[in-house]
Amino acid sequence: MRILVISDSHGRNDDIEGVLKQVGDIDMMIHCGDVERGDSYIREIAGCPVVMVAGNNDYYLDLPNEEEIRLGDYKVLVTHGHNYYVNSGVDYLREHALEMGYDIVMYGHTHVPFIEIGDDVTILNPGSISYPRQAGRKPTFLIMEIDEEGQAHYAHGYYKEQFDELML
Repeated sequence: MRILVISDSHGRNDDIEGVLKQVGDIDMMIHCGDVERGDSYIREIAGCPVVMVAGNNDYYLDLPNEEEIRLGDYKVLVTHGHNYYVNSGVDYLREHALEMGYDIVMYGHTHVPFIEIGDDVTILNPGSISYPRQAGRKPTFLIMEIDEEGQAHYAHGYYKEQFDELML
């Protein structure tokens, strides 16, 4: 299973379309919030199931604040992260994930890519494909793949740059 995880596109649906073309076939797309507009259009162009949650700028979209999903054997929480104060770190988010029994948490809001693979919970932020804030300010997304043995693998990709497939 191949999953594209994006966040913080802020209405730049041309960036979403560009990333979809860049990464090729996917089985699912997850958007961690701050969609701002075009949620129906995004679902249409994805060509696969799409999970989208509301960010702090999604005032007029009918999206859930959080979504609990299953990816293979993994219990996953998709959230924007602002309600967990992620600008100050992921401690509160990690604590909540452990308390609720999540294996993986995906969030956005900071516009900074992040992967923390822990013994009990993995925390992922794809960064932003439209307005990156990390050093170098390259637009990023995340690819998650679940191999034949059910193990998850993760890698950040840079939008508009060559993305090498994950080595399984």
